[in-house]
Amino acid sequence: MSSVQAVPVTNRLLSALPRKERELLLSHCEPVELVIAETLHRAGEPIPHVYFPTGGFISLVMPIDASEYLEVGLVGNEGMLGITLILGVDAAPFHALVQGAGTALRITAAEFLQLLEQSPALRPELQRYLYVLMSQIGQTAACNRYHVVEARLARWLLMTQDRANCDTFHITHLFMAFMLGVRRVGITKAANLLQQQKIISYHRGDITILDRAGLEAASCGCYRAGKETYERILG
Repeated sequence: MSSVQAVPVTNRLLSALPRKERELLLSHCEPVELVIAETLHRAGEPIPHVYFPTGGFISLVMPIDASEYLEVGLVGNEGMLGITLILGVDAAPFHALVQGAGTALRITAAEFLQLLEQSPALRPELQRYLYVLMSQIGQTAACNRYHVVEARLARWLLMTQDRANCDTFHITHLFMAFMLGVRRVGITKAANLLQQQKIISYHRGDITILDRAGLEAASCGCYRAGKETYERILG
């Protein structure tokens, strides 16, 4: 197993740990590249690895039927993939699909569970993150039910930008429709409205956020609520 103790930590959960416990966890991790569209976990199947994203980000996707899916959450460098292991459940609750290519730190589920018993600070930190993720999933469900597509798209773009750590990323209308559970024509209309307001630019799958404040104004209150929950619980 490759040691990554000398690698700067850019995952917020790991950064919040006391130094000794952080270094212990890092000594059991290996750096990996997250490849866009790669499936890391499948719903209902055992969790083989825990991931702490440091650059890329991951969609938590709920299967609806054989061909339909809906994104219910996002995991970037603010969190981790595999959090249900702290509940004693080794089955993945969702598909985990890489949405943004980048880097992550990976540890086997077995090693992670061993370290969980050895690190007094790790479990309470991850329990707080589990609360934040549950809140995000609930907020997403309410948002999908009650808010218009333009506001939902603005929220999704803000959440994606936060985890991409850049203003430009590649995403197609078809994939956005897939993630938000709406028809492609609805995404096209919403994206055109944001582009006409010079909030974003969109060309052949490349989206650039031109006006962050304008995008926040176009979003529903769900984005702000999610940020406030994270800061209140994890700081």
